[in-house]
Amino acid sequence: MIIIALLIGAAYVVVNSFVPEAHRRRFNAVFVAGAGAAYLSGGGLGIWEFAFTAAATYVAYRGLESWTFIGIGWLMHTAWDVVHHLRGEPIVPFAEHSSLGCAICDPVIAIWCFTGGRPVLGVLRNRLARS
Repeated sequence: MIIIALLIGAAYVVVNSFVPEAHRRRFNAVFVAGAGAAYLSGGGLGIWEFAFTAAATYVAYRGLESWTFIGIGWLMHTAWDVVHHLRGEPIVPFAEHSSLGCAICDPVIAIWCFTGGRPVLGVLRNRLARS
């Protein structure tokens, strides 16, 4: 499961590398906002689900102009995933370890965001060209 979660995070990064630079950051801000609301319909933490969603929405809004805030949003979601996993209330009700998988996947995306959300294929090509 750990390898699959890491691969999902890496796949997210690769797929986002195809989103044009002019739209990539804003697309990811919207995406992390959606992740921030993922537990709203039955996460089991009552009013705290709304408090988390409000905080995640603010961070995602700031992410419209900042990759750092998008990365923070993914790490916030990671923490929320861990809470849900420990409470036994997974993000996907019929997949017992889905929150744990999400908690493993999300930091991969956060690291990419903290590096500026650059297209990984372009970075790899540049490194290979220098060798």
